[in-house]
Amino acid sequence: MVRSRAAGFTIIEILFALTILAIMATLAAPSFRDFVAGQRIRAASYDVSSALMLARSEAVKRNGTVVLSPQGGNWANGWSLVAGTATLAQHEAFPDLAIDGPSASVTYVSSGRVSAPVTRFAISSTTATTAARRCIRVDLTGMTAAYSGAGCP
Repeated sequence: MVRSRAAGFTIIEILFALTILAIMATLAAPSFRDFVAGQRIRAASYDVSSALMLARSEAVKRNGTVVLSPQGGNWANGWSLVAGTATLAQHEAFPDLAIDGPSASVTYVSSGRVSAPVTRFAISSTTATTAARRCIRVDLTGMTAAYSGAGCP
């Protein structure tokens, strides 16, 4: 009589495969955290740039002053865009990000220029220190430029 063997995996083979999978996941977790932090920094820089461009275009369109101001004195808490008494837009807070920007509001006049020099916004992660910072520079004409790496202290 021939005995047939059941198809499948033994418990030892399953435990070995799960051990290898756990080791690989442990090695990948830190780089994934840095990847997510980098993407959040990039998204925040796009949001800040688009808010600055919106403020500039609204100032020209309305032929008046438009103010972009931080919520609670901190840009990481979000910001609001105000023209006269009308709130044009608001942005929510960025948890786990630090946004270093001007201490006061950014004011655009009817020509699309900023009323006072704004040096830069610097965006970094508070949780992943190896994620690259991104900076947004605003010149006197009101135009923005984003950059990262050595040019972003």
